[in-house]
Amino acid sequence: MPILQLLHRWITAKFNRLTGQNLLFALLVYLAVSWSLLYFANETALTPFSDFIYYIMVTGSTVGYGDMSPQTEMGKWVTALFIIPGGVGLFAMVIGRLATNAIQLWKARLMGYRKVNVENHILILGWSEERTPHLIEMLLHEIKSSHQDIVLCSAQQIENPFPSKIEFVHVSAFTDEQDMAKAGLSRAKTIIIDLDSDNDIMAAGLNCANENPDAHIVTYFRDAHLGTLLKQHCKNVECIPSIASEMIAKSAVDPGSSQLHYELVNNALGMTQYMVTYQGQSTSFNSVFSRFKQQYDAILIAVNHGDGLTLNPPLDHTIKQDDVLVYIADERITGIDWKTFI
Repeated sequence: MPILQLLHRWITAKFNRLTGQNLLFALLVYLAVSWSLLYFANETALTPFSDFIYYIMVTGSTVGYGDMSPQTEMGKWVTALFIIPGGVGLFAMVIGRLATNAIQLWKARLMGYRKVNVENHILILGWSEERTPHLIEMLLHEIKSSHQDIVLCSAQQIENPFPSKIEFVHVSAFTDEQDMAKAGLSRAKTIIIDLDSDNDIMAAGLNCANENPDAHIVTYFRDAHLGTLLKQHCKNVECIPSIASEMIAKSAVDPGSSQLHYELVNNALGMTQYMVTYQGQSTSFNSVFSRFKQQYDAILIAVNHGDGLTLNPPLDHTIKQDDVLVYIADERITGIDWKTFI
């Protein structure tokens, strides 16, 4: 048993030290020597290039169709003593090395150790078994028509929870420049920061705003004052407020209203609120409201001129180009013909 263990360790060590270049060199030497030996053995049927490669592949893979074989006495000895042993060994090493590299690449990608090549993506910082899977599912539903990439970035030792749907990057810290570059921080369109500590959220938010000042950063602070402070330093940060107390109070007076609020933000439960930038001519709220309802079966509920939302504005309220419209619909409306809004 010790001898077998030593032999196994020796073979493993030699195989691991066998680089791709050395393996390629050994393969080329094997092909050159094999062809030379067959040539000197007068195996004229096996030495043409295409026939030789075919014969070597069939022999090395142990398929053995039998349609080609050495005919001379010397050719048979060359095949038995060199071509078959050498071909089988090299074939096994090449296949083994390719399989090993493929598994390593797959494992590195699954564990988030490789750089992702994406841009204009949604970058999620942080992982929570309770919140993040649901967040990702909601985002996938939201962006299914735009095919936008999602990159999950975590400091925990986990595997990609959605390997066929999103990209995953493991980092040592959300402020590490090299690690965050692997996640494409500077190329992200939207950054969602969902960490357990307000201090970590603040540090990550400042770093993201510094590396990508044009990205839309969304986060949530348990201490609302920290959210206000971050907003003062980063203009593109949107701090989500907690509305749990408001929903409880509203439901106490209007039973069932919490379900309405939940459905308005959950895109998997039918009618959901969306936002779009108005690109038509200046007109009244009444005109746009009617057009949305008639053409798209959507309900316009608010307008933002850049100074905050105006809920349920009067019918004669003026809507101008680049105003943000908030509407309720089954799905996000795409391909709006703004020329009809007059």
